[in-house]
Amino acid sequence: MRLATYRAGKIFILYDADSLCDAGRAPQTVPPIPPCAFDPAYWRDAGRVIGEAPGRGASLFLDASPFEESAQWVLRPYRRGGLIARLSDNYYLWTGLERTRAFRECRLTAGLHARGLPVPRPVAARVTRHGLTYRAALITVRIPGARALAELLVSGEADDDLLQRVGATIRRFHDAGLDHVDLNARNLLVDPQGKVWLIDLDRCRLRPTGTWQTDNLARLERSLAKFGASKAMAAIRGGYDAPVPASA
Repeated sequence: MRLATYRAGKIFILYDADSLCDAGRAPQTVPPIPPCAFDPAYWRDAGRVIGEAPGRGASLFLDASPFEESAQWVLRPYRRGGLIARLSDNYYLWTGLERTRAFRECRLTAGLHARGLPVPRPVAARVTRHGLTYRAALITVRIPGARALAELLVSGEADDDLLQRVGATIRRFHDAGLDHVDLNARNLLVDPQGKVWLIDLDRCRLRPTGTWQTDNLARLERSLAKFGASKAMAAIRGGYDAPVPASA
C-alpha cells in the first residue's frame, strides 16, 4: 500500500494511492477523494449512507462505488469522550500534522495491513487545521457482513471455537507489538467466514513487550463483563496462550 498526501490550504488528506480512482498521477492537482467526502452530510445528501454503527463517533457505512467500484466504506469522524467533550467534542490540539490522530491511525493501520494482519484497509484520512486546533476523520474499507463480538456474545452465537480464535488473533497483534488501548468486544469483528478482525486503532501504537499486553486483556475482560459474558474470557485466554503454528 502506497500512502500519499494532498494539501489544499489548511486541509490535508492522506490516502491510499494504489486503490483510489486516479492513483498514480503526479503531482496531484485535484485530490482523488474530495475533502467534502469526509463530512457525513455529503453522503447523506447523495443517498449513499447504508448504515450506521453504534458509539460516540457515529461511524457511517457508505456506498463508495463512485470512488471505488463495488466498495463499501466506513466513515469515522474523531470525537472526544468524557468531561473534555463538554468543552469541545471534535477539536484537538495541533502539535504537527504527523502527530494528528487521523494520520497516525491511518499510517499504523496501513502498516499492519501490509504485514497481513486482519485490520480493515485504510482508504484516507483528512485533517483540517483551525489555528492551534484541528478536526479529523478517517475512512476505511468495510468488512462485508462482519458483526461485532459483542453482538455474538449477546445472541449466544460465540462458541468456544470462535472465542479461541479471538484469543489467537489478539496474540498475533501482541506479537507484532500492537498496544490496542481500547480492546473491547465492539472493536473485535467476525466476518461470515469466521475470521476475526481488529478495528479502531485510534491512539494505539507499536511497543516493545511489556505490561501493556496484560492491560489490554484486562480491558477486554471488563468489556465482556458489561455484556454478561465474563466466562468467555477463559476460552479467549486459551486461544491467546496456545502455541503459535510454525506457519503463522
